[in-house]
Amino acid sequence: MDRNAIVRLGVDAYHGNVQGNFSMRDSLETLRKALVDLNGGSTKLSYKKIRDGECAGLFSVVEEILQKTIVEGFQDNDFLFQTLIDFKSVALGDENDFYIPDNDILYVVSDVSRGNQALRRQRIESGTHIQVPTTLKGIKIYEELDRVLSGRVDFNELIDKVARSFKQQIYVDAMTAFQAMAETDSIYFPTAGSFNENKLVDIINHVEAATGKKAYIFGTQQALRKINLTVLQDAANNSNIAEQARNDVYTMGYMGKFNGTDCIKLNQVHTPGTNTFALDNDKLYIIAGDSKPIKVVNEGEATIYLGNPYHNADLSQEFLYTDSYGVAVAMSEKMGIYTMT
Repeated sequence: MDRNAIVRLGVDAYHGNVQGNFSMRDSLETLRKALVDLNGGSTKLSYKKIRDGECAGLFSVVEEILQKTIVEGFQDNDFLFQTLIDFKSVALGDENDFYIPDNDILYVVSDVSRGNQALRRQRIESGTHIQVPTTLKGIKIYEELDRVLSGRVDFNELIDKVARSFKQQIYVDAMTAFQAMAETDSIYFPTAGSFNENKLVDIINHVEAATGKKAYIFGTQQALRKINLTVLQDAANNSNIAEQARNDVYTMGYMGKFNGTDCIKLNQVHTPGTNTFALDNDKLYIIAGDSKPIKVVNEGEATIYLGNPYHNADLSQEFLYTDSYGVAVAMSEKMGIYTMT
């Protein structure tokens, strides 16, 4: 089995997309045997062989499987990804340039008589370019690869925690940057106070008037639920509206629409290493337009660094997995924020 086939098998097995007549168990066993072959036919890692470069292909394959798993998994939430997040994967040293059009200013249309060209000139706003700075991130694991080769642990278990940890950190960084930008930038329609239906309608109208495009309401489940009580009370005398709204709350925990505007849930997540929510449960974000405000760049290739077991008191074998990415936020169109107290 060639390198590309091994990588594809590893990624497919992780996502549960087994090919042909393979079962998931067969796919994982085939993958394990392919990794054993790359390890010189041995089910045990040898520090001396690794040091002498006898199984270098083993680590490059695992690196590539991990990186593809993280990148593909990060795009699992299709609607959120397509609406908010602009993702690029670039080679080390390549320019990670994003063009931000200036959609905030419209031209003044004047009355003019036929044959008259005496109009005040208006400058064409060309927009801006931004680059996203990247930093190296790493996770150190030990012994797991040795257990995979010997068949004591599923290969998916090796990559699952690493992949999920990286994806969670990228998501937290992206949404944290988005929240920070939303609190400081001056191009928004900010509103604060206890929830009021008319206020939210007013923000939606402002955003749609400024962009000429359909708006969406984004928020965590707790934030979206704060719309429920008032609207359901107001709808009590309209059985059709009340029933539809209650069904949404029963099945999703929040209403899918607010006065015709779609409500989109932002998945809440813990700040890594804590039990603290990373996203603000008191804010609703009203966004319209085609420009994705969150820019995420994955740069270069992932790398596994082999530790020296003689440096550890228990002689355990360490593997440091590193990858480089960056997050930035840039808005080209106006949006609204409703902070509910």
